[in-house]
Amino acid sequence: MADPSSYRPKPGQIPDSPGVYRFRDDHRRVIYVGKAKSLRQRLANYFQDLASLHPRTRSMVTTAASVEWTVVSTEVEALQLEYSWIKEFDPRFNVKYRDDKSYPSLAVTLNEKYPRVQVMRGAKKKGVRYFGPYGHAWAIRETVDLMLRVFPVRTCSAGVFKNAERTGRPCLLGYIGKCSAPCVGRVTPEEHRELAEEFCDFMAGRTGTYIRRLEKQMAEAAEDMEYEKAARLRDDIGALRRAMEKNAVVLADATDADLIAVAEDELEAAVQIFHVRGGRVRGQRGWVTDKVEAVETAGLVEHALQQLYGEESGDSVPKEVLVPALPEDADAVTQWLSERRGSHVSLRIPQRGDKKDLMETVGRNAQQALVLHKTKRASDLTTRSRALEEIAEALGLDSAPLRIECFDISHLQGDDVVASMVVFEDGLARKSEYRRFQIKGFEGQDDVRSMHEVISRRFKRYLVEKTRTGEWPEGEPEESAEANGIALAHENGTAHENGSAPDHRNGSAPGHDTHDTHDTHDTHEIPSRTDDDGRPKRFAYPPQLVVVDGGQPQVAAAKRALDELGIDDVAVCGLAKRLEEVWLPADDDPVVLPRSSEGLYLLQRVRDEAHRFAITYQRTKRAKRVRSSPLDDVPGLGESRKQALIKHFGSVKRLRGATIDQICEVPGLGRKTAESIVVALANAAPAAPAVNTATGEIMEDNGGST
Repeated sequence: MADPSSYRPKPGQIPDSPGVYRFRDDHRRVIYVGKAKSLRQRLANYFQDLASLHPRTRSMVTTAASVEWTVVSTEVEALQLEYSWIKEFDPRFNVKYRDDKSYPSLAVTLNEKYPRVQVMRGAKKKGVRYFGPYGHAWAIRETVDLMLRVFPVRTCSAGVFKNAERTGRPCLLGYIGKCSAPCVGRVTPEEHRELAEEFCDFMAGRTGTYIRRLEKQMAEAAEDMEYEKAARLRDDIGALRRAMEKNAVVLADATDADLIAVAEDELEAAVQIFHVRGGRVRGQRGWVTDKVEAVETAGLVEHALQQLYGEESGDSVPKEVLVPALPEDADAVTQWLSERRGSHVSLRIPQRGDKKDLMETVGRNAQQALVLHKTKRASDLTTRSRALEEIAEALGLDSAPLRIECFDISHLQGDDVVASMVVFEDGLARKSEYRRFQIKGFEGQDDVRSMHEVISRRFKRYLVEKTRTGEWPEGEPEESAEANGIALAHENGTAHENGSAPDHRNGSAPGHDTHDTHDTHDTHEIPSRTDDDGRPKRFAYPPQLVVVDGGQPQVAAAKRALDELGIDDVAVCGLAKRLEEVWLPADDDPVVLPRSSEGLYLLQRVRDEAHRFAITYQRTKRAKRVRSSPLDDVPGLGESRKQALIKHFGSVKRLRGATIDQICEVPGLGRKTAESIVVALANAAPAAPAVNTATGEIMEDNGGST
């Protein structure tokens, strides 16, 4: 536990200006982000007598090891920067709202040539118009089914649409009049887009004008004795009215507002939001959060506004936002919301009338959400705590293993050997910390040797980070790191292990198979993040427990790797699949946990997640290898010219037998490229012939693969 006086800034160092400040721990991780009208006054509050601080504030300042700040010119800039940093660094002591469920929205894909109406969940996409969110997907489908009678917009998937285009026959909705069938040319793209825009206008609350227009058309059709048309318009009006009835009128017509209510206790808080458009409740959502910082209702409201509107703009930000308490910097928040909308936004507390009554309803929903969450969370926390305690007791650990890392090896008959590392913290998967490795030290199948290599590489990187950040034990010079098997390469401010594959971080959605860190190639490394950026560095934090997928040999290999690096404060165990036995390095007999044990269940979840992650990566690599071609190695030969070659010669087999002059006949290919193609095909082994498994006949190679 750090003493806040050890890093307290000297008097006069802190400016008396608006700004944003960050507290960091001894690993340089950002653990708290805040903003202030006056940095000097706000930061002084953190360096009082510890006994006078709120318990959560006291925990934060004793966990921190340093504080830094950034001066901005206005309070609005401070609000924007605070939101950006909380989103970027994910500080552990900041309030972070999490949806209590995944809410579906009604989406219209206006970014497509033929816009589609569908149910969508998750992050919003550019060019898509959203309505909601709704409590249930079936509520959206019922509404859409009624409205398709009047606005027959496409609802089918891309595959169904393309199939209808190919066959010239629309789907069932096209035959019954609930789709205008643009797939077969019944309407032009422009006419279909106009239908989609009318659908959006109606969903946005502009209902009265459209219904009055239909009523006028119905009356005109009746006067002209076009009774079938009048009857159809009458049914359309009835369908729209039924769709409108599904959203009760709560406020005066044309009122666009979001109502936010908070229910809280000492430890947690629940936030509920009602989205009112055109006077009707068009959507509802909620968040729950742990109160990891000392925050009042006004602070919770401010965090909720940042979460709700931080990525929104235009009409997605309503004209009016009603809250139970105004944020501390209400004027700055109002200005920020107005800038995001592009016009004035009113932020206020309802005092009387229908809006106050509706706010009370939203508050009751928030209270019920908090009670429901606590009922679920109590059993969940108890179960996870019991599981960690059972593991600690069974393995003889001094304390519960709050961070567990599990490693698994995957291959196909010795080819494409890869490994995975998954991380569980406090019994929950932390997918942003997942890592993948490609075995480079040797060829062939040897799970024990592979496990030794992976564990060595992971903890070498940990020791490298300790050396770089000055955390290496005092009296042990940097050369001792190299004595433990670490070769440091300082290049552009980075350090990496020699002879092993660095990891690569792809994208901004960590934890999924297509967005995880890859440890795949020895010569291409994304530079390590610097010490001052505050993001978690790769392999920087040690686990309390390493779990390997396997029995005694794999456990012994992992323990040997740790011993060779001089690491003696990380426990190791293995979980064998056959009998679900837990193996320890120094024991000849396994530890057998009861089948009903929560600890065994947690270990199984960790092991199964590592296996899933490893086999997914292995299959991806195998699929990529199968799709490869010797033409891939020809410099300057792009995909278009590859296709031109295959089209000209008919197959790679015939291309292999062609001369340089014959290859030069292909448009766009010069003699130098033709020579490179001949060399590449000569060096590549010919592919095995395809065999008809039913007859045993060797099939002629007439495709483009090798």
